[in-house]
Amino acid sequence: MDDATGQNDTDRVRQLRIVVEAADYDDALAFFRDVLGLPEQESYQGDGGARVAILDAGRATLELANPAQKAMIDEVEVGRPVAPAIRLAFEVGDGRSVTARLVAAGAEQLAPPTVTPWNSLNARLAAPAGLQITVFQELGDAAG
Repeated sequence: MDDATGQNDTDRVRQLRIVVEAADYDDALAFFRDVLGLPEQESYQGDGGARVAILDAGRATLELANPAQKAMIDEVEVGRPVAPAIRLAFEVGDGRSVTARLVAAGAEQLAPPTVTPWNSLNARLAAPAGLQITVFQELGDAAG
């Protein structure tokens, strides 16, 4: 059945999968699976020591931002330009406790949990595999 875009079910994208090369695979897997809590859906091993794990990160969205928006988000979350071209953002239920847990597991806190103008609590971290991540908690009508 066609939708508003004119696409039918067989034409639609069904999953966004971000593939990240992790030089220290075990460290990255432990951080994202065991500390951040992304459940492992599948994992495979291949010749030559090849390994991959597919982790469930919940609902995926693709956020496209122009350079001015990227700069504004950096300013709000960190106070200076720091983000690479690709940054992962994870919505969590308790931004402060998740941030503390990730820092305790070795992530570098680039900026503490901060209430944004769009009313979410965002923290910026440098994570394993060379990834920069934002942990965010939607605050709804309550601030703080």
